[in-house]
Amino acid sequence: MSVVNVHEAKTHLSRLLERVSAGEEIVIAKAGRPVAKLIPYDESEEPRKMGAWKGRVWMADDFDELPPDLLASFYGEGEDEKE
Repeated sequence: MSVVNVHEAKTHLSRLLERVSAGEEIVIAKAGRPVAKLIPYDESEEPRKMGAWKGRVWMADDFDELPPDLLASFYGEGEDEKE
């Protein structure tokens, strides 16, 4: 894995992209500290399948029910009482 500074990355972006498309990973550093990584783009050929988590996840029947005080805070109720 190569490390290049920001100035070099801006100057030679096309060359770096060629190297990355060939499979190399390149780290871009600013003042010697890594800030980004260029990696080859890998487009998955297999589309995601619907229902893959079916039977693996359980959700309570009252999942979306909030306690009254918390629900009121979403609607701004009770704000005058705090001031």
